[in-house]
Amino acid sequence: MSPDNFQHIEAIVLNITLVGLFLLMGYAVHDVMKKNDVPKIGRFVAYGVLGLGALGFVAKGIIQVVYMSSGVSG
Repeated sequence: MSPDNFQHIEAIVLNITLVGLFLLMGYAVHDVMKKNDVPKIGRFVAYGVLGLGALGFVAKGIIQVVYMSSGVSG
């Protein structure tokens, strides 16, 4: 297997793993808030923080694709 193929597969597995991690964190946060009867504003803040963290990884991926397509090596 060439290094380019290995790097591509590694990037795909990393992205899938991050999606799984965020889903598991979301489930854990939901379970804790459900058991402790957290008010709606607390749920909004907790899900907002988790969502912004996930959005940061999406933005990083988009920026990386834009840079790679413009020829910037990374």
